[in-house]
Amino acid sequence: MDIKYFGHSAFFLRSKDAKVVTDPFDPKMTGIKFPKTEADIVTISHQHEDHNYKEGISGTPLFIEMPGEYEKNGVRVTGFQTYHDKKKGEERGENVAYKIEADGISLLHCGDLGIVWEDSFIDQLGEINVLMVPVGGVYTIDANEAIELVKKIEPSLVIPMHYKTAMHSKDAAISPVDEFLKKMAVEAVSPTPKLTIKKEDLLDEMKTVVMEISN
Repeated sequence: MDIKYFGHSAFFLRSKDAKVVTDPFDPKMTGIKFPKTEADIVTISHQHEDHNYKEGISGTPLFIEMPGEYEKNGVRVTGFQTYHDKKKGEERGENVAYKIEADGISLLHCGDLGIVWEDSFIDQLGEINVLMVPVGGVYTIDANEAIELVKKIEPSLVIPMHYKTAMHSKDAAISPVDEFLKKMAVEAVSPTPKLTIKKEDLLDEMKTVVMEISN
């Protein structure tokens, strides 16, 4: 499976038989260009304009916007209803986290997660090889909470998302990725333009990868 990062919470996944995009964003909301992209499946964690930019997607994709089980072109997607805040959605509404399974690999895209899940919820997720977790705080969990979640899930690969970059609008309130990396004891990070992963390459020892924005 190939993974590219478009910025914010948007990733492009290419499996053997499908192309998947997560949380496409409106460039006007982020200040980051969103590339015209063809996809077979698009997951949308919630209906905010920096996560639901359908206009940026071409082709005839299956748009997944709700919890449930879905399948197309050999990709299985399971949506789990959760919250955008710590008050059960009272402040920012609901959020859907998506488990995406293809090529023998299971990824979890947390969307704009606002809480750290209880162990009982995490048990429902099953095995997670790759965790895409927000770390920027304010609208999502922050660096400390993200690390707490990582320790609970124990994935092989952690990919931080939803943090401030040089491409974001200057008034973006979220924090950069640095604090998360420091607390994870990750040093000398060179952003990766593309990841190509195989099930057999995923090691027991956890690894954190910062991805370069590709647009």
